[in-house]
Amino acid sequence: MRIADPGGAVAEEIRAVASHPAAPTAPARPEAGCVPPEGTEALLAAIRDREAQLEARARELDARAQVLEVARAKLDEQMAALADAERRLNETLALADKAAEQDIKRLVAVYEAMKPAAAAQIFATMDVDFAAGFLARMKPDIAGAILAGIPAERAYAISATLAGRNARAPTQ
Repeated sequence: MRIADPGGAVAEEIRAVASHPAAPTAPARPEAGCVPPEGTEALLAAIRDREAQLEARARELDARAQVLEVARAKLDEQMAALADAERRLNETLALADKAAEQDIKRLVAVYEAMKPAAAAQIFATMDVDFAAGFLARMKPDIAGAILAGIPAERAYAISATLAGRNARAPTQ
């Protein structure tokens, strides 16, 4: 222990400290990273403004996405309704085609049951394409007997129409 030091070392130390006044201490200088450089506040404010703008833009994009999702759902609904309407239209057209086909078959049967001379009088006044359509569906011997009773020029026109009906049909 120094207090018990017979040489008075403690007293000497006190005198040495008292004889050399301490240098005035400068106020503690903060570290360079602790004090923001000039313009930092403006930079921070600009960053905050930009963050606010980005958040507003994100909200706007979210709102647009919701609007697009509603529009997409509406479009999907309309497409489904359109597909359903198309399906129903095709069913109706198929029914109409079937009914028309049945009507034509009935008329063909009626014309085949008629006497060839009586049927020839009707076919002589029919549209050429229409007459050719009926004759094409008839049994060949009955169609030939009816065609024989039609005036020659008219019979030729009907025959030419019959011959050319499948000319444009693909062969393969």
